[in-house]
Amino acid sequence: MRLLFLGDIVGRPGRNAVIERLPGLRDRWRLDCVVINGENSAGGFGINEAICDEILAAGADAITLGNHTWDQRETLVFIERQPRLIRPVNYPSGTPGRGANLIDTRSGHRVLVVNVMGRLYMDPLDDPFAAVDRELETCPLGQVADAVIVDVHAEATSEKQAMGHHLDGRASLVVGTHTHVPTADHRVLPGGTAYLSDAGMCGDYDSVLGMQKEESIRRFLQKTPGPRMEPGLGEGTLCGIAVETDDRTGLAVRVAAVRLGPNLEETWPRFWD
Repeated sequence: MRLLFLGDIVGRPGRNAVIERLPGLRDRWRLDCVVINGENSAGGFGINEAICDEILAAGADAITLGNHTWDQRETLVFIERQPRLIRPVNYPSGTPGRGANLIDTRSGHRVLVVNVMGRLYMDPLDDPFAAVDRELETCPLGQVADAVIVDVHAEATSEKQAMGHHLDGRASLVVGTHTHVPTADHRVLPGGTAYLSDAGMCGDYDSVLGMQKEESIRRFLQKTPGPRMEPGLGEGTLCGIAVETDDRTGLAVRVAAVRLGPNLEETWPRFWD
């Protein structure tokens, strides 16, 4: 299978980049499954139903979330009727929505998508390692799922790396989100799981983590409250990771970084061209 994961969409620049470029990438790379983190897609804070539908219509098979899941109040309602919108699995029992789902892709494959939130420097949710273990035990790679994608929405690189090694051999891809800066450690782990500490963001990189620079800098200089942060206004860049899996095992055989757009050096999976 050919998998594409894209990092956090931040505001309109990120949405525009995804909507404009993803349909062509699906055709060009003959993608089987696309998963995108959308937790900052609505003005930088959360996601709403209209934007969720727009991202799915552009070619995403599933959308993952994170610590901004509930910034838009309507998400509490529409997440129940949208099975392709996945919030962190380690929220307490009774939280609306689902933290994992077995997605039927357009190519006829079944992909388990799991979203989990770290606990270091984040909200103290339930144990992320135990929560993901439960999902993979009920839907194992190569038996029920053709591929397994785990989005680890976390601040600490150590926690993301620990999760990657913990799941090595049981997931097709373990990828970090949340910090909005792409890391350069994409690789296939010894057990066959593709790994990346952070996918970066889909947004305006002439910014501070996708938000306009002026207010971000002012807050550091003055340490006083100010206007609401707003997403950057420049052209968005797509950032993420491309993975090719073995059809028999569902484990990764090739991996490449994806960066398409201004401000960053472009790269893509040349083994698919």
